[in-house]
This record gives sequence, C-alpha cells and structure tokens, in this order.
Amino acid sequence: MTARYPARFSTRTALPFAIMLAMASAASGAERIRELVRAGDVQIDVTVDGNGPAIVLLPSSQRDSDDFDVLADDLAAAGFRVLRPQPRGIGRSIGPLTNITLHDFARDIAAVIEQLGGGSAVVLGHAFGNWVARMTATDHPRLVRGVVIAAAAAKQIPPELSAAVTRAGDLKLPVEERLAALRFAFFAPGHDPTVWLTGWHPEIHASQRAAAAATQQAEWWSAGQVPILELQAELDPFKPPAKRNEMKDEFGDRVTVVVIQGASHALIPEQPAAVAQAIASWVRALR
Repeated sequence: MTARYPARFSTRTALPFAIMLAMASAASGAERIRELVRAGDVQIDVTVDGNGPAIVLLPSSQRDSDDFDVLADDLAAAGFRVLRPQPRGIGRSIGPLTNITLHDFARDIAAVIEQLGGGSAVVLGHAFGNWVARMTATDHPRLVRGVVIAAAAAKQIPPELSAAVTRAGDLKLPVEERLAALRFAFFAPGHDPTVWLTGWHPEIHASQRAAAAATQQAEWWSAGQVPILELQAELDPFKPPAKRNEMKDEFGDRVTVVVIQGASHALIPEQPAAVAQAIASWVRALR
C-alpha cells in the first residue's frame, strides 16, 4: 500500500510527533560532533548526531551533507545515531576522484558504518545519493539493515531534467537562470528555491558523473535484498505518477512507498518533518 504524509500536519497528526522529538532531545543531550573515518587511501569527513540505531544520510549530486541539518536534528531527537559522510572532495573527505565507480563510493560508506555505526545501519540516499545507498546494500549486505531512497528518479528520465540539474549547480550562470532550473526540477510551487543557490560543489560533478557512468544500473538498482523505503515527492518530475509503483512492481513487498505531499525533487528542505516521521516509523518496524 502507498502511504501518504500531508504537506502540513494537522495538530492531531503533528503534535504527538513534535512532543516525542522534544522529549527525546531533552533526554539524550547529544551534541553534534565531527569524526574522520580512514580506509586505505580514503578519508571521510562524517558529522555525527545522536545515539541509537544508526542511520546514514547521503546527499544528492554535487551537494554536501549540510542539506540534512534539520532532518538530522529530528532523527537524533527521535532516538537515532545519524551519520552524515561528506562525499569525496567535500570538506575533509579525500580520496581518488578518477577511475572510480559507485563501488568505490559504497566502500566509503561501508567504512563509515563499520567504524561509527556499530556495524549495522539504515542508509538513506537523496536523489543521486540513492544510487550509492543501493550500491552499498548490494556490495555490503551484512552492514545494511535497509535502504531509504528519497526522491529517486525513474529508470528513465527526460534529458531536460538532467540539463536542469547541471544548470542549477553551475555557479557561473546568472542567478535567475539557476533559480529557473531549481523551480523546474527541484522545488514545488510556493517553496523558496533560493535555499539551494548555495551548497553546490561543481568541482566534484565530473567525478560523480563518471563513477555513475562506469557502473551498470543493474549493478545497484535492486539494493541487494534488503527492505526498501521509497520516499516519493508528490510533485517530483523525476518520478511522475505513472512511475509511482515502478519499484514496488519490480520488487514486491520488499518495497514500502510513502508519498510526501507538497514537495518536489528537493524534498528534504521542503518537508523535513514529514520525511523524519516517515523514516522513524519505518525503521522502528524493521526486524
């Protein structure tokens, strides 16, 4: 069954979750820290929030893990240890950026789970990050309890959407052109796209694109055999209504679909509370 979360919770829906977050936050007293994970010639810069079962958050193409500040706060307050590794080339994360594949990025995340996640985690990937999340589950099944794919594109997308992603992150373009791309591909009507004028790292775009191109879609698409929560944005052009059940039709009961209303491809900055509630509920139900 496809579950739906409202864009704006009624008091009846939101208040219990808000109270739970406030009580858990007060009880935990956990602070945000930074850790460095080293594995061979790679060093990964990780932001850590909270205590409890581990959830790893992976950002979308060219973006950094600061996108998840509010979501990480909410999940930490709900009783989870939230790990946010910066992609290679961002912050203090370093490692080869040429002649690599998604398997290399997956090894980075596996090292984070082993060293900071107690050897087991749910991995969330937003947009491009969901490819890395699924690759991690495929290559390192003993480390991944489940995968959350947030605003994942359909198997095939129109070329104008790929072009919009490039324009949105091209810091050399005029601001109005970038805002037009953000409105077209990322933000639902009524949401402020200016929050994503910053946070782009075009210097890593080529390496991420090349790593994806060097990896067959079939290698990561299934996310191994783990349970999958697919968070779909109601107005996401990358996942139109006709493709709503694409994953569930292919993988059956292994997939739970939740549609977040009032959001587009950016999703998390648009509806962080709804995203946090959906994730927390699903992870708690995992065996």
